[in-house]
Amino acid sequence: MNPSTIQRVVVTGATGNVGTSLVRALAADPGVGSVLGLARRRPGLELPGVEWAELDLSLDQDAPRLARYVADADAVVHLAWRFGPTRDPVTTWETNVLGAVRVFDAVAAARVPVLVYASSVGAYSPGPKGGAPVSEAWPTHGWPGAAYTREKAYLERVLDTFERDHPLIRVVRMRPVFLFKEESASEQRRIFAARFFPGQLMRPELLPVLPEFDGLRFQVLHTEDAADAYRRAVLRDVRGAFNLAAEPVLDGAALGELFHAHPVRVPAGAVRGALAAAWRLRLVSASPGLFDAVRHIPLLATERARRELGWEPSHTSLEALEAFLRGVRAGAGDDTAPLTGHRVG
Repeated sequence: MNPSTIQRVVVTGATGNVGTSLVRALAADPGVGSVLGLARRRPGLELPGVEWAELDLSLDQDAPRLARYVADADAVVHLAWRFGPTRDPVTTWETNVLGAVRVFDAVAAARVPVLVYASSVGAYSPGPKGGAPVSEAWPTHGWPGAAYTREKAYLERVLDTFERDHPLIRVVRMRPVFLFKEESASEQRRIFAARFFPGQLMRPELLPVLPEFDGLRFQVLHTEDAADAYRRAVLRDVRGAFNLAAEPVLDGAALGELFHAHPVRVPAGAVRGALAAAWRLRLVSASPGLFDAVRHIPLLATERARRELGWEPSHTSLEALEAFLRGVRAGAGDDTAPLTGHRVG
């Protein structure tokens, strides 16, 4: 599709971590005519070229309004995702899986030419022994012990059927690693730690030692770089899956250097046991099943995104994590319901 034909882009989950960056990037691109951001709650953000509408994808009765919103779209980017409550997988399934199916059905009914979907590194099966980075061809069966990875893997199968049944719709699956920016820090602290976790504790001088265990090896990416890749996927004539990650790979040594802390080797089982106890006591939101999933996710090779999207991260993984830590300490956020921070308003 020629970029000049992208007159209207509809973005679900537009008020979250990736959504706020993406609607800004799309609205600033001369190849995009207008942007409609959909979210459960209307944000306070007023952005040139961006309209807002309220929609709850978990509600079947909102399906007719969804159909109206996508009826004149040239592209739909589906980002909406609910991370919790982690103790209630039925609730997350209703939004994440059934809500996504409603979006896909609306796109098909309206014959929208382009569908870009936010998949994840979490959709992948455990990585190969030795830790070599995997391409987009690696199996996407997820990790069975966490709702997040089960749901991401399930939707990969839904899209397999969707692509078979609607070959004229250009479908793109973005599979990023962990995404961080300063403005998302308060939301991510609430999602993975706890609402009342004191951000000031994230100062390096307060962490003289850092636990290091088997499987502590992962990739991150700055959210702005992920949004740039999504924007390119909307505008370029590409299909299929794209891995998104920045360098370097983070491990105990890299984290120890970042926090100016000494890595101390501990059994992974001990870390999991402590997390499980804290989760049962509702001191943290991240489940022990999610900890298991993180330990088994593969590293991602990103050659396809660099080659076909012309994409290159502008931040290193360390810079992305540093931005997140600054945001946690400062209580940073944005003027949307998901990203509300201590200093917004």
